[in-house]
Amino acid sequence: MKNTFRKILTIALTLSLLTSAAACGKKSKAANTDSSDNKTIKVGANITPHAEILEQAKPLLAERGITLEIVKLEDSITPNTGVIEGSLDANYFQHVPYLEQFNKENNSDLVSIGAIHYEPFGVYAGRTKDLKDLPDGATVAVPNNVTNEARALLLLQQEGLLTLKEGAGINATIEDIVENPKNITFKELAPEQLVAALPDVDVAVINGNYAIEGGLHVKDALAVEANDGLAAQTYGNIIATSKDKQNDEALKILVEVLSGPEIKEYIEKTYGGAVVALH
Repeated sequence: MKNTFRKILTIALTLSLLTSAAACGKKSKAANTDSSDNKTIKVGANITPHAEILEQAKPLLAERGITLEIVKLEDSITPNTGVIEGSLDANYFQHVPYLEQFNKENNSDLVSIGAIHYEPFGVYAGRTKDLKDLPDGATVAVPNNVTNEARALLLLQQEGLLTLKEGAGINATIEDIVENPKNITFKELAPEQLVAALPDVDVAVINGNYAIEGGLHVKDALAVEANDGLAAQTYGNIIATSKDKQNDEALKILVEVLSGPEIKEYIEKTYGGAVVALH
């Protein structure tokens, strides 16, 4: 009888130890999953359309074990300085020519890890409602940073309003204008101020994102960059990060998701041609 009791006790203790070990194993596995498979990335973005597009990517990233924190910024400096200082992992607001100019001026080495969309520049009506009615001596507002001013001038050249020096291309400035038959006076403003300036100028050449924020619609623009032109090939909006994070797996997945069919469908349904997916 004693032997039987001892056998039962031994079996019970063995089962108890096995159950405890299994439970510890599950806890250990769960802890490992939490630490290795889940990551938070912080991305700085202009509100429209960049932050809106990132919001659509949030649940898709969550399915891949990535938590996306979006930091909404309205200027074109802070998103880059945030990446340099480490408060942001990446940003989404600019194109490569702007990034290269920023790096040159600030002795930084930020890099692009993927182009996501393109925002056509448009000429929008101020006092003048049709480009063929643009008066002699008209005032035209353009962005005041180097890369976007060149883009504005290329669009005005596309519409026959001026001629730039041969080869000026994406580095063109007002100094590169060789023919100005309308004697246009140029008003150089910060991109975010262009919509507000419309009542005081004949027309303004406005970045797509600021046009959207200001309630303008690309279908109402007096002229728009050609989708097969130099601008479309050059000014795709990118995910930018620091050199040491350019191979970060979570950021690679961010680019993959933003280049996917779900985001493309959202862009096409939402922005009416003011934002064009590049994939």
